[in-house]
Order: sequence, then C-alpha cells, then structure tokens
Amino acid sequence: MIKAIAFDLDGTLMDSIPDLAAAANAARAEQGLPLLPSEQMESYVGDGVEIMVSRAIANDKAAVYTGTAAQKQALATFDAHYRANLTANTRFYDGVEPVLRALKQRGIPMALVTNKAERYTHPLMAELGAAELFDIMVCGDTLAEKKPSAAPLLHVCEKLGIAPAELLMIGDSVNDALTARNAGCPVYLVPHGYADPHSIDADRVLRDTAELLDLV
Repeated sequence: MIKAIAFDLDGTLMDSIPDLAAAANAARAEQGLPLLPSEQMESYVGDGVEIMVSRAIANDKAAVYTGTAAQKQALATFDAHYRANLTANTRFYDGVEPVLRALKQRGIPMALVTNKAERYTHPLMAELGAAELFDIMVCGDTLAEKKPSAAPLLHVCEKLGIAPAELLMIGDSVNDALTARNAGCPVYLVPHGYADPHSIDADRVLRDTAELLDLV
C-alpha cells in the first residue's frame, strides 16, 4: 500500500539541538539573559522558529510570537547566528543516512516535511549533501499552513499523485502524528527523537530507522 515516505527533519533524521540551542542562547545573551541548557531548548523545538525563539527568550513553553520589539530582535540575532552555523554540530543520527540512500536506490519517492523554515532547511540539506535524496521538500513557510495541519502531507500526495493512505509519515513528535492523522496517512515514530514515542498515538514505533527497509 505504501508508495512514498514523508520524513520529519529535526529529531527524526538528525539531531540539530546543539546548533539551535547555540543560536537561541546567542539571542538570550544579547538581551542579558543567562544561557539555557540544550535539554531545555529541546523542549521548545517543533513549532517553527518564531515560536521556538519566543519560548527560548521567555524560557516558557507556553510563550507565543507576538511581534514585540524584543522578540523581533531575538529572532534577528537567532537567524544570523543559526544561518552561519547550520551544520557546526548537526549530523544525521547513526544509521539514518544509509537507510535514506537505500530507499532512494529502490526508487521509493521521499519527501521532507518539516516546520523548519526554507531559509534554513534548503542550505542545511545542501551542506550535508542530502538534498538530492528528497523528491519534495515542504518547509514551515512553504505553504500557508504547517504541521500539524494536514496541508503539508496533502500537498505531497498531490505532487506525487497518490492517496493519503499510500504516504507513510515518519516522525518523532505529537505534531508529526497529528499531521498524519489529520491527513489520513499512516505514521511510524522513531525511537531516538525529542519525545517519548510510546506515549504518542502512532501506528508503530520503529526499532530503529533501518527497520523501514524490512517494512516498506
């Protein structure tokens, strides 16, 4: 039944927390705020850069982006620092890249579906030499709506000419699972991400990413 696979990025394919945390802490330092540990920053990731930076500055997961002067300045500082250091410490999780290349060799269409903005995602994947692995990239600002809206996955289905039930979503978070459920796609979660996958409604928790080669 599965004709294509959509992958989340942060927490699913690679660990980008060290570089995200460094950029967010640069924004905090500029405002005279103490640095936060990476573990704290990890809990603020997943809903796009504006929300992440707002949470980081307020040190509050409930914080939202309202466009205040302080938030705009923090976002500008984060943006400059992060774009200059996209792959300073960001790498694929062990074993993930060989799986992607094996799936590509089998001719299985793959999409990258992330809430990370295009201005970060495209150069990041290019720097890691992995952009060619994906037939489609849908970022947080590619469409009018982002995850957990169904729009990103439905967009992939439309581009590939397949039904939602034929697109498998691979992620690590509640956002990824909700996106799949909203779109009518099956969803598998990886065991190494930023959340406890066993606490999330999904069709399967993978043993590791390599298990995909046996299942698809």
